[in-house]
This record gives sequence, C-alpha cells and structure tokens, in this order.
Amino acid sequence: MGNIHGHSFRIATFGESHGPAIGVVIDGCPPRVPFDQAFLRAELARRRPGQSVLTTQRKEEDEPEVLSGVSSDGLTLGSPIAIVIRNADQRSSAYAEMRSAYRPSHADFTYDAKYGIRAVEGGGRSSARETAARVAAGAIAKTVLRHACRTRITAWVESVSDLRMPAPRGVPTLRQVEATPTRCPHRATATRIEALIKAARAEGDSVGGVICCAIENLPAGLGSPVFDRFEAELAKAMLSLPATKGFEIGSGFAGTLMRGSGHNDLFIRKGGRIRTATNRSGGTQGGITNGETVLFRVAFKPTATVLRPQRTVGPDGRARELTARGRHDPCVLPRAVPIVEAMAALVSVDHWIRDRGQNAPFGRCGRRA
Repeated sequence: MGNIHGHSFRIATFGESHGPAIGVVIDGCPPRVPFDQAFLRAELARRRPGQSVLTTQRKEEDEPEVLSGVSSDGLTLGSPIAIVIRNADQRSSAYAEMRSAYRPSHADFTYDAKYGIRAVEGGGRSSARETAARVAAGAIAKTVLRHACRTRITAWVESVSDLRMPAPRGVPTLRQVEATPTRCPHRATATRIEALIKAARAEGDSVGGVICCAIENLPAGLGSPVFDRFEAELAKAMLSLPATKGFEIGSGFAGTLMRGSGHNDLFIRKGGRIRTATNRSGGTQGGITNGETVLFRVAFKPTATVLRPQRTVGPDGRARELTARGRHDPCVLPRAVPIVEAMAALVSVDHWIRDRGQNAPFGRCGRRA
C-alpha cells in the first residue's frame, strides 16, 4: 500500500487526517542513541498548523506519545520505536460536499479509481496531516546522524511564485530560517513573500514555490550504483510529499545551459582529504556521495484547495460547481521546510546504516567514519 519507507532504517506511517490519531513505527534505529524528547517536540512544532496568519488555522498541539523503543534512562533500545500523535481539531462537516464532487487537482478521483473507497473527511491519507508522522521519524533520524557524523540538514524557502531570494553565501543557519514566518532567510524577500501569501489568501487563492535544502557533513561513499543512487532515492522521497512537482540536485536544470568544461567539479586536496573545487554535482557523483554538501531543490505547486467556485464532476460523472470550505494553507512552503528536512534525514540515515553494514567490517582506505 506504499506506507513504508527505507531499507535498513524503515518507517511505516499510519492514520488519517480526521481519524483519532496519526503515527509512525520506526524499525532499524541503532541502539544506545540518546533520545531527545525536547528536539522531537521542537521539530513537530515547526510543522504544526496555526503557527502564523500565513498557515491553516487548524489547532493541533502535535504532542508526541512515545510508546516503545526507548529505555527509562532515555536511550534507544534498538527495538521498534512507535510514536502516536493524537488529532484534536477536526471539522469534518466542511468536507460533506466532497462526497458528491471531486476537488480539482486533489486525490479524490484517483483514490476512488484505485480503491473504490476513500476517506472523504480531510482527504485521509492524501492529506498533508500525514507528514507530521514523517517529521517525528525525521527527528530520530537527525539525532542518529548528528551523533554519528555531525550531519546538519537545513532547508529554507528560496522562492514563492516569481519572488526569489538572492543566492546565499553559504548555508543559512536555523536561526536565520526561523526568523520569519515565511522561512525565507533573506529578510527583504521574506517581507515581499509574506505580503504575496496574504494577498493570495484574501483573494481565496494560493501560490507555490521552491524549497532549497542542504545536507552538510555526510561522509563520502553513501548510495549505490544503478537503482539505489543516493540522489534517486532522495528524489523519490521528496516527490512522495504532497504538492511536490519537481526535484533537482546541484546545478539541476540550469546545468543544461553550460558546457562540460565549465560544469565539471575539479578534484583538489584540501584539509587533508580529497575535495571538489566547485559543487555543481550537488554532493553526489555516480549516485554516491562525495563528501561535499548535498544541495537540492524541491518545487511545490500552489495549494489545490482554493476558496473560489470551481467546475468539477462527481462520482456519477455529472457536472457540479464546488466551493471548498475548511482551513487550508494558501502556501504550503513555510510548513513544508521541516518536512523536506525530515525526508532528507530519513534517506541519509538509511544509506549510512546500509553502507556501514556492507563496508565497515572490512575497513576502507581513505574513507571517513
């Protein structure tokens, strides 16, 4: 049914948007990792609805209940970690019309076409509410990576509609990203983006944009040739998120405008190890990390739910007019930032564990731990 992600560090999410709870089971987390409950709560708070006037006003505390996998002295046991997040602020009556009318660009029709049944209230599994479970799992993955490799994962809003921030000097800090409700670290651009999102909401409309993400301090050697390329699994993870429509790594589509002689990342020796002089590859070559920062972008479409009358049809094929109700984000990007980070962490920790299992017992010349 497509609810499981990963090979060695595996997660299974469960629950519907308007059900009693959502949650995740994490299988394969190494033992003896310090479990940081405060960090888990902080990560969920970054994704939580109702953070500002720019997001949906659904009120959820998103308080995690850890049911298993952690010892009384706060260390992971190596057994499955189960986390439950209760749903509280549902307004299912706002979705009554969706029984007889398919919402444009939503999963209503495709779920009916595939399963012959769907959770009408809140969109069920297709709702972005499910991503809270991913963020919870991502917090555990980030903790493992921080202790194992000093890995840092930072995402930020790079553009909304046609408003794009200037290229930053280096990776923005978490403080810079969290300084504005838009999560754009360039203040002048953030102010303009905020005004644009408010204008779209006032018009009953929505806007999309691009999130940029950097994974720093990943060791060289993660990922496998052919089908399990690191960037391929990263792309799959990102495109599994609601509202995503594009993925690029390194120079991405802009690299098509260059010649190979200008695009190649030349190898150099720096700081006692092999580095690249530039990073147009985005931190991977041949599907394997090269020790440079993994840099990628994810495109999010405008939120499908708009508070305007739209033509559609119902399950019987008859034409209808539908005006969406309920509480929705006029722009998903600010709340999507921690979700992108979570999926990046899940891919990274999964490949780190797989690599250790295959290669660590025999040692590797010139490789970092």
